[in-house]
Amino acid sequence: MEYTVKELADLAGISTRTLRYYHQIGLLPPARISQAGYRIYGEKEVDALQQILMQKAMGMGLSEIRESLSLPAEDKVRIMEEHLGKLLTKKKQIQKMIDNVSKTIKKEKGVITMTDQEKFEGLKRERIKIDEEKYGDESRQRYGADAVEGSREKLMKLSEEEYADMQSTEAEIRERLAAAVKGGMLPAGPEGRKIAGLHKQWLCYSWPAYSKKAHLGLAEMYTADERFKAYYDADVPGCAEFLREALKAHIENL
Repeated sequence: MEYTVKELADLAGISTRTLRYYHQIGLLPPARISQAGYRIYGEKEVDALQQILMQKAMGMGLSEIRESLSLPAEDKVRIMEEHLGKLLTKKKQIQKMIDNVSKTIKKEKGVITMTDQEKFEGLKRERIKIDEEKYGDESRQRYGADAVEGSREKLMKLSEEEYADMQSTEAEIRERLAAAVKGGMLPAGPEGRKIAGLHKQWLCYSWPAYSKKAHLGLAEMYTADERFKAYYDADVPGCAEFLREALKAHIENL
């Protein structure tokens, strides 16, 4: 089988613009160019595109994917096996969410009762679900699939007390940010240091390993990404910027 750009794009569920971009950067050149000037793709290119899309979903960057395309077959199989393992883990997490929602519906209808532990597990899974919907792709691109899955695994292992502490720390950060911005405080001052320390404490509830570089990168996203900015600026405009500057000022002493 041979495919034009549009045919292959439709088959893969991507845009023709993406396919042309992959050709432009040398990631996926067509098998040949027809006399009429059309890009034509064959079975080899279809297989390569499948690998590109699979590894992109795993959080690999285009430069890493480019290198992997030239790997021996056994290494490609190993990568696919690792990806399958992660998909199966995600499948289990989703199934647990489905089971918990089903139990909750039955409980509300009076069909069954739920233990406090089951309710608590449901809260954590719902938080992960929302985070995946909003930031899943970006998180994998920035930190890698392993780091994202590790973070979610750590969150699921939190005790009820630890999870409550995490939520109260998050609430305290927002309250202090609002008060600091309203009061005209300086991010480099004592209150900025306190907020930066609390933010590190909050991250460490779910981050498998703390990194100052990653923390600063996240701080930059708080003002660059409108979703993060809207979250922190919901009560008082300027909170996201204050947090970013406080972290930049105090990161070395955290």
